[in-house]
Amino acid sequence: MKDISKSIQKEDHVDKVSGKAIYVSDIKMDGMLFAKTVRSIHPKAEIKSIEIPDLPKDYFVVDEKDIPGKNYVKMIFEDWPIFAKDQVNYIGEPIMLVIGKDKQVINQIIDDIKIEYKILEPMFDYQKSVIHKDFKKGNIDQAFAKPYKILSHTYETGYQEQAYIEPQGFIAYPENHNKITLIGSIQCPYYVKNAVVSALDCNDDQVRVIQPTVGGAFGGKEEFPSVMACQLAVAVKKIGKPIKMIYEREEDMAVTTKRHPSKIKLTAAIDENNHIKGIKAHVSLDSGAYIGLSGVVLYRAMIASTDAYTIDHLDVSGDVYETNTVPNGAFRGFGAPQMIFAFEMFMNHIAKELNIDVLPFRLNHLAKQNDLTSTSGIFRDPIIMKKMIDKAMKISDYKRKYKNYQDPLSFKGIGMSWFLHGCGFTGSGESTHINAKVKLKKDKDDQVYILVAAVEMGQGAKTALKKIVVQTLDIPSKKVTFNNPDTDFVPDSGPTVASRTIMIVGGLLARAALKLKESWKDHEEMEVVQAYEQPEYIKWDEDTMQGDAYPAYSWGVNIVEVEVSPVTFQIKLKGIWSVYDVGRAIDKRMVLGQADGGIAQGVSYGYLEVMKHEQGRIRQKTMTDYIIPTSMDMPKTTTVIMENPYILGPYGAKGVGELTLVGGAPAVALAIEQAIKKKVKKIPATPEYLMELIDHE
Repeated sequence: MKDISKSIQKEDHVDKVSGKAIYVSDIKMDGMLFAKTVRSIHPKAEIKSIEIPDLPKDYFVVDEKDIPGKNYVKMIFEDWPIFAKDQVNYIGEPIMLVIGKDKQVINQIIDDIKIEYKILEPMFDYQKSVIHKDFKKGNIDQAFAKPYKILSHTYETGYQEQAYIEPQGFIAYPENHNKITLIGSIQCPYYVKNAVVSALDCNDDQVRVIQPTVGGAFGGKEEFPSVMACQLAVAVKKIGKPIKMIYEREEDMAVTTKRHPSKIKLTAAIDENNHIKGIKAHVSLDSGAYIGLSGVVLYRAMIASTDAYTIDHLDVSGDVYETNTVPNGAFRGFGAPQMIFAFEMFMNHIAKELNIDVLPFRLNHLAKQNDLTSTSGIFRDPIIMKKMIDKAMKISDYKRKYKNYQDPLSFKGIGMSWFLHGCGFTGSGESTHINAKVKLKKDKDDQVYILVAAVEMGQGAKTALKKIVVQTLDIPSKKVTFNNPDTDFVPDSGPTVASRTIMIVGGLLARAALKLKESWKDHEEMEVVQAYEQPEYIKWDEDTMQGDAYPAYSWGVNIVEVEVSPVTFQIKLKGIWSVYDVGRAIDKRMVLGQADGGIAQGVSYGYLEVMKHEQGRIRQKTMTDYIIPTSMDMPKTTTVIMENPYILGPYGAKGVGELTLVGGAPAVALAIEQAIKKKVKKIPATPEYLMELIDHE
């Protein structure tokens, strides 16, 4: 068998003749077989028996009995089976793989497999809590002791599909007899490697993970690829041949992780001066059948419970509920979009119910430097939100439009959201769980190689990280090489998630480059390894959720203008204006690209993207049924980047990727709310939902 791994690393997944990027589905290997998954057809059932037909020569089935290690996918919570054993808990749960050289024969074998089930009663409601968390700030009992008013609302959000261009896919193959190599469309090479090592019960050096070109991810390729990788690695261990498994779009949308649906109840105690004394918040997240990353998503949602505001007294709690539906997981924003939608709507609804002007009410609660965060940490860095809000209102003509659209016959509206997003892993994640390392290598020709596990998936990581090294070393760009990650060569610099790539990995590379520069003339060849060190002033108690949840925050303002048809209630976007504080933009074009993509995802989450299940079966599982915005749906967008350098970030940079999504949904929902003169408490705010509000509220 031809070993293509070396050529992949060398050529960085680009075809030498055509110049086209090579994705995992483009890769062919001698003797390669194909795999397809046999899946549950019930949301909850016992597996009573499985009858497999006689298999043709060189066709195989692989199931839980073939797993050398433990039958779970190694994540934060280890409850997700690689293959179902005695019971299935959602429609589409993997039971086995069928593997062979002809896809039509594989399909016929799958059709002939007979599985006898004992159907059990599924659960789809928020009843079974598998994780509970809570924290407090100040004195909530005192805040609620004698309030002038108590106001309470519940907000709901639905699924959101990542809709990446390239579906999930992997190739796994044996290398050097006792080693298995995997090439996959992934965000986190070491997540995959660690999961496979656990499944195979083998040594670290017996698993290698290579990242080819990745066609988008948005969080959908954070934890889910580990499921596929474990399945294929077990298959290669059994069969000893290269195996490819690429999901078709319908399979991908039906069985991969989504953004968690949520129900968020907020209750505020208001004093006689119309100031919020305290807030009680409860976050309910639907994890689907397995926990996976849901606990961390819950924590991030809870930490965002006061958004860009300061509230002195808090009682925040949350639960992850297990249901017999497809497992939910990572998606750009990671819990914050759900909470920020709820809290922004709540602030506006409080002001309206108090019959006071919304803008000064929100400004009176806006967070300031040295205020305590929701978790009693400190906003240590300058906060320039007032300046950003003024700029956003000016470029959008917000005040004039807001006044004019108060006319009930206009059916026009303009909404403004304020928001923040924590940069990096939650709490002590960077220092206790990740412990990121980066490496720079200089050869005798003065060529410098960037060796990190950070993944380029369309967000511009390669451009920005390379630019940091080039500028620090003050050498030509052509003298710096940055190939795709290969775990045999690069250290574990952590996953490409959590708005951490530029601030954390880029910061480490900047420090490594400084060390390299200082010794440049002293060594013909050298390597510099830089490890992450948590700033001493960052204090965090994971159990009580007290302290500095993040080392830094990025901030944003979104304004969205809409027009709603009084006949069909179809929503037309008329304009979008955004102002962001991302510290300092390493590459402005890249940041603007992130901003355009992020606001499109955020706004469409708020009004357009509908995904539901029917008795556990996802209904919108094609790109025809699941509607995402096209260029025809998006209006002209205006984006302003305001500099506010973060002292510990590379050249002052903070996080970008998630920030530009989290404010879109409340901004469009507030605009729709003004247009129809009804409170919006659920997203997506579809025409059907608006009709219900008009007819029944």
